[in-house]
Amino acid sequence: MSDEFGMPAVARRDKPASVSCVIARASPRRDRLAASCQTMLEKAARRKSGAIAALGCMTAEEIVCHPALHLADQRLAAHLIEMHRQAPRFARLGASHRKWLMTQAMYALCMRRVPGKDTSGLNATRFAEHITSIGVASRNTADAFLKELLAYKFLQVIPSRHDRRIHVLDTTPVGDRVMIGWFVGHMAALDRMDGGSRVDVCVQNPRIFRRAQPRATAALIANAAWRVLPESIAHFLSCESGGMLVHEFMLQIADFTPVDGKVVVGSVNVLSLAERYGISASNVKRMLTRAQEKGCLGWDGSRGHKSLWLSARFLGDYALWRAQNFAALDEAFHFCACAVPRASAVEAQTRKPVPGGTGSEARLERRPCGV
Repeated sequence: MSDEFGMPAVARRDKPASVSCVIARASPRRDRLAASCQTMLEKAARRKSGAIAALGCMTAEEIVCHPALHLADQRLAAHLIEMHRQAPRFARLGASHRKWLMTQAMYALCMRRVPGKDTSGLNATRFAEHITSIGVASRNTADAFLKELLAYKFLQVIPSRHDRRIHVLDTTPVGDRVMIGWFVGHMAALDRMDGGSRVDVCVQNPRIFRRAQPRATAALIANAAWRVLPESIAHFLSCESGGMLVHEFMLQIADFTPVDGKVVVGSVNVLSLAERYGISASNVKRMLTRAQEKGCLGWDGSRGHKSLWLSARFLGDYALWRAQNFAALDEAFHFCACAVPRASAVEAQTRKPVPGGTGSEARLERRPCGV
């Protein structure tokens, strides 16, 4: 059974069952059967790893151990913080893990739209079915989310030529700019890790973005290691604007080498962070307190001169979670870079920028996914 993105439907169970749990205890041959199943799983994993290696992209295991991961993630954090500064209302759509997952799923459906074909793309019913099928939110939450995007001018209604009762939704130029900026930021971070030229390739061939975003989204939704947040980082990422706070912490770290299990962040102004990200100071303090109670962070120094530190476990969990994200995007980029025809030189020179865009993302034009 497949979902809207052509990927296997994701079970609601958070953690996959082990092979030994799948084999019935009553079977007299359970040991041999379990060993056979384990061998099959290992072969499948090797085939997948070989396919990824053939594309030339990095795996999550390689990324999490990469010496430049923290520097690349700091660069990305600075990019996302700047995006928030320029468009705080839109950036808040990805401030919590659940909202960002719904935003990515929504945008992926929009990328599937075929102009003139009302049965394709995004509509309220299709979005609600997909979101509820993966256990992210209820139908009412999904419907309210789309209404929020329409109010923020992230989405627009596309009139149907055949039936006025059909409400097809599509992104606006402003929404495109936000998503392209997010994608380009991740490509730049990956380039920093391995010296690649993903950003330049995407600029030369904008179709890659439109193909890669749905593919990466499908992979991330199917990946429990990304979809289900580790408890240590969930204290922040499951809360409104908590992800932006973590970006702020990461950007402040000068040395990621743990000392006595701690990595120093430095001075943190709770009131300033709350004002910057449009949340109450009590919410920021609540996130910090919950994480501190679990030993994920703490404070050194006297009152008025306190310095925040993050635990090595917190940073390890965060790095592994981020690696899943980077790996899915890298695989999608390489796959689509090979599959999507290159734009002609004339087309590349005459391509119009996304309205209001800046930098590399301004040179990526939004085109139908099938083009």
